[in-house]
Amino acid sequence: MLISLSIAVLFSISFVQCKAFGKDPEGPHKELIQKSTHYDHSREQFVNRRPDVLEKMREGQNFFSLFVKFMFGGDKYQKPSVKLPEEKPDFQEFLKPDESIKFIWFGHSTFLVNIEGTILLFDPVFSGSAAPFAIMVKRFQDAVVKLEELPKIDYIIISHDHYDHLDMETIEFFKTKETRFLTPLGVTSHLKEWGIPEDRFTELDWWGKFTIGNIQIVCTPAQHFSGRRGMNGNQTLWSSWTVIGEKERFYFSGDSGYDIHFKQIGDTFGPFDLTFIENGQYNPMWEAVHVLPEQTAKAHLDLKGKRLVPVHWGMFNLSLHSWYEPAENIERESKKHNIDLMTPKFGQLVKLKEPNLLERWWKKYIETD
Repeated sequence: MLISLSIAVLFSISFVQCKAFGKDPEGPHKELIQKSTHYDHSREQFVNRRPDVLEKMREGQNFFSLFVKFMFGGDKYQKPSVKLPEEKPDFQEFLKPDESIKFIWFGHSTFLVNIEGTILLFDPVFSGSAAPFAIMVKRFQDAVVKLEELPKIDYIIISHDHYDHLDMETIEFFKTKETRFLTPLGVTSHLKEWGIPEDRFTELDWWGKFTIGNIQIVCTPAQHFSGRRGMNGNQTLWSSWTVIGEKERFYFSGDSGYDIHFKQIGDTFGPFDLTFIENGQYNPMWEAVHVLPEQTAKAHLDLKGKRLVPVHWGMFNLSLHSWYEPAENIERESKKHNIDLMTPKFGQLVKLKEPNLLERWWKKYIETD
């Protein structure tokens, strides 16, 4: 969040052109998505349920001073001092037919799911940084697998167009593949700019539905913002995602502040066998667009979730807290609310039908730091 806003400020006074910026919707595409009820024509941008929530968040915040604090005065443990544990995924086992969900988390908000034989990849970032320039926002360690090692992906699902969720290098890898894409409104404009054929992507408004065989995927609301250039942002929509199989279902929050949409989604589509909810890169100053750990737990309960996987932590430094603070805090909240918390290592294959015996692996590395 901090990096997103700080980079935006720097870019707003820069005329540097960069392919990674992508391309905002224009022409007939722009006119089409502006018909959404979530597009505010007076502001000329997409808005949240509470249209002024971003303006209120930004009141009184000095983003330059925040950027300086991030660079020179944040938590000294913002990044791990050693390589964090990982497991080489067993993709052969991952692909075996199974009635229950299997998933692999690669760090931050990138995870792979096998639900009833359909392979879904969410917010894939496999490049070395989560920024338009490689020297910025570098990942803690290399991805546990190369893109070439991934199994055949049926659909890539994107929550919004920020760099730590929509990675140009990763998207370009799939130009010659058969993989299809699902995004919120407008995000396909970036994909098209990077060479993805139009017949391979679909974009949805909030509550819009898409069917893959017996699986229904719903683009559900979130409370966030968008933009890759720092000027005239919010030209594309942001979302969460609900995936409903014949036997099991799961939810991915994308990036979102806490609001009534979690309960609305839970009441409409819950209970969920599994929730992937952001838990990291937070700060009370930008609570409007990122949940705090206690709100991650609350959102899971609103969704009527059975098992919780905290994401949006462990791979990039985008805030002022230590790299392990999100895990410690959500563990505390999970104990308080009796939540079944799942904390896999990077690359670890998890089978939902099996007992949750996942270790709290980060604790030994707190001692190292």
